[in-house]
Amino acid sequence: MTLFSGFSKFDRQQRIKYIIEHSKLTESESSCLDEYLAPVDHQQKTYHDMIENYIGNFPLPLGVVTNMVINGEVFIVPYVTEESSVIAAASKAAKYWGQRGGFSAKIDSMTKKGTIHFTWNGKKTVISTLFPKIREKLVLATTGITEKMRLRGGGMTQIQLIDKTAELPDYYQIDVSFETSDAMGANFINSCLEMMASVLLNINELNLDGDKVEVIMSILSNYSPECKVNCRVKCPVEMLTGWSKNLSKNAFAEKFKLAVDIANLEVSRAVTHNKGIFNGVDAVLLATGNDCRATSAGAHAYAARDGNYKSLTSIDITDDTFRYELEIPLAVGTVGGITRVHPMVKTAHAILNYPDARKLMMIAAASGLANNFAAVASLITTGIQEGHMKMHLSNILNQLNATISEEESAKNHFLGKSINYSGVAGFIRQIRDLK
Repeated sequence: MTLFSGFSKFDRQQRIKYIIEHSKLTESESSCLDEYLAPVDHQQKTYHDMIENYIGNFPLPLGVVTNMVINGEVFIVPYVTEESSVIAAASKAAKYWGQRGGFSAKIDSMTKKGTIHFTWNGKKTVISTLFPKIREKLVLATTGITEKMRLRGGGMTQIQLIDKTAELPDYYQIDVSFETSDAMGANFINSCLEMMASVLLNINELNLDGDKVEVIMSILSNYSPECKVNCRVKCPVEMLTGWSKNLSKNAFAEKFKLAVDIANLEVSRAVTHNKGIFNGVDAVLLATGNDCRATSAGAHAYAARDGNYKSLTSIDITDDTFRYELEIPLAVGTVGGITRVHPMVKTAHAILNYPDARKLMMIAAASGLANNFAAVASLITTGIQEGHMKMHLSNILNQLNATISEEESAKNHFLGKSINYSGVAGFIRQIRDLK
């Protein structure tokens, strides 16, 4: 096996040529790499410069959810998603709850965390006694980095020494809390931590009986349980009409509650239940240029914070009132990163009327709750496949290269019927055999 060096030095066409030769791409397969290039040079340069070893653009559909009422304000919410029925489900739930007062959302804190992981082979009393002076040096060393953030109301808010030696010999942490205003703040936090880590190493110069600090790493944490948003819907059980034709209002509420209770007891259900939340959350974060991988990792850890993985939602039915609530950590930003670089991301922020980070957290959480409510409501009534496969029909027809007339015939034929690939393929074959 021969490994290749120098690929990153190639220009785009050289990279594509190498891939064609190495992977034996057909002409139609390789031509796709040119089909989705931006029509404007400066936008194409933006995509090119965003990542390493760039070869082309990978488009995903951008749609919107309408009638999203959050704290009395109506939003048109941009969604980037490849999954059929996600936008339809969110739109249905948004309108349903919009007619019942909408979503209520609040944020108690936007604190984010970073950690310096290090070892100290000396006495615990020595490092704990030294730490107040170390803390002063850490703050002083990062003054230049934090100046602009402090002007925006952010910066470092707390620095703590944490003794973890009971779990790993000589292991300590310096836990740092940050407020990053409207920025997600990853680069800011990591810059602060690396500067602080270099200062921490200087205590070795004190030569305290040969005791030594060794920095293992310094990095922000994507687990941000204090940077969370609470979002809920509520209405009298009497108003739970219109979603199900077969269940009474009380039966719908009780069955819905039982489904959520199961998601809090059974991990196999909890994972899929929470995935439904991220159908909405991730779609909004992708559209607005945020790191959905980081938020997903943090939220799933939060779902397991008690030692058992559970639903991120909770439900209560008392005094004939239905209350459904989502609590989720979401560290997002509306400045920095690609939020002012990617042309479609800029448009998504414009559609939302340029929200700040707090408002975007609320929008993403409400979207997640909307998608989750729609999914659970469908599961306990008609089942998930009826709506999903109806929307998936267009994808199947595209795979079969159906003509416009064939599409119209298929949509009319499968109206109210079960949809699957083999059934649709058979129907299209019948049409073509008659020609």
